[in-house]
Amino acid sequence: MQVQSYFSQLDSLDGELATLNLGPTHPATHGIFQNVLKMNGERIVSAEPTIGYIHRAFEKLAEHRPYNQITPITDRLNYCSSPINNMGWHMTVEKLAKIEVPKRAQYMRVIIMELARIADHLICNAVIGVDTGALTGFTYMFQERERIYEMYEEVCGTRLTTNVGRIGGMERDFSPAFHQKLKTFLKSFPPKFEEFNNLLERNRIFMDRTIGAGPIGAERAMAYGFTGPNLRAAGIDYDVRVMQPYSSYEDFEFIIPVGTQGDTYDRFMVRQEEIRQSLRIINQAYANLPEGEYHADVPDYYLPPKDDVYTKMEALIYHFKIVMGEVPIPKGEVYHCVEGGNGELGFYLISDGGRQPYRLHFRRPCFIYYQAYPEMVKGSMLSDAILTMSSMNVIAGELDA
Repeated sequence: MQVQSYFSQLDSLDGELATLNLGPTHPATHGIFQNVLKMNGERIVSAEPTIGYIHRAFEKLAEHRPYNQITPITDRLNYCSSPINNMGWHMTVEKLAKIEVPKRAQYMRVIIMELARIADHLICNAVIGVDTGALTGFTYMFQERERIYEMYEEVCGTRLTTNVGRIGGMERDFSPAFHQKLKTFLKSFPPKFEEFNNLLERNRIFMDRTIGAGPIGAERAMAYGFTGPNLRAAGIDYDVRVMQPYSSYEDFEFIIPVGTQGDTYDRFMVRQEEIRQSLRIINQAYANLPEGEYHADVPDYYLPPKDDVYTKMEALIYHFKIVMGEVPIPKGEVYHCVEGGNGELGFYLISDGGRQPYRLHFRRPCFIYYQAYPEMVKGSMLSDAILTMSSMNVIAGELDA
């Protein structure tokens, strides 16, 4: 009620307003986006966001690269959950080329993507805790994120920008070390996660700081084009994995958590429950991991084993064609989306049959929902501005591609 009564006074303020630059040098703005705030004391009267400090022209870069070389570009978008970006791109090309991926590869993708979702949500919620003055949970959860990164290393050799998987499936099968690390993680992580949850969920200071901070209703969230946890926190149960299943997500049982107020506390709680649901999906996928090949039989798209390249002429030819971008890509126009860490991550691809995409557009959820930030912080205290931004999980690489 206090905030609502304050809104009615904003247009009739007699005092002089102060202008405050929130970013780009502020640590919470990642050094690359800015908000020009009009302040009446500690209250935010208006906010004008500015982006573009890190614009890298990813879409135009991709339009000048062969299809298999675009994968490393995608994992520079939301680098907190890179494998989801990689596999979303691979599925887009597979949709265009009508490639049927084996069931085992689909389940393997689900396991990696859900691990990435857990890592993404851990970072977001741990940082929300830090922004309210609770550092302990952050240190706990970054240890667990490290476990996930170690599993990434077993799958693809890298940690942050992963370049994991290939068009047609996975680059390699899960190693024995990966199996062991995944089993250990599935056993050890849940109690540690619940300990982190207990530090914050009913913590009076945390609740006072987050309940009512940066709210947005379902109607306004829909109008802005929200997807992902931020939309679900506002009460809309939209999830791409359920509404438009891909990679055999229809085989798994899980729920879609939703909030009611669309505030920082709801966004925190929705992500917490999504971590539990991701664990549920991983357990199902791993327990029922099919036998068979981990990639499709598509030599025009899938790099052959290096031993074959050294010893077989056909493998050497296919390797050369793929690396040099001389593979036959069908003409067509497709859109494919996946449920990224921040919402619907889509790839709109137009092919003219050439070695590179004719046009390519990334639907980045951060870029879409960040437009609502001025409305969400209007009338709030300055101390809530950073907290709201953290709870939206604005990832710089995805916001300003």
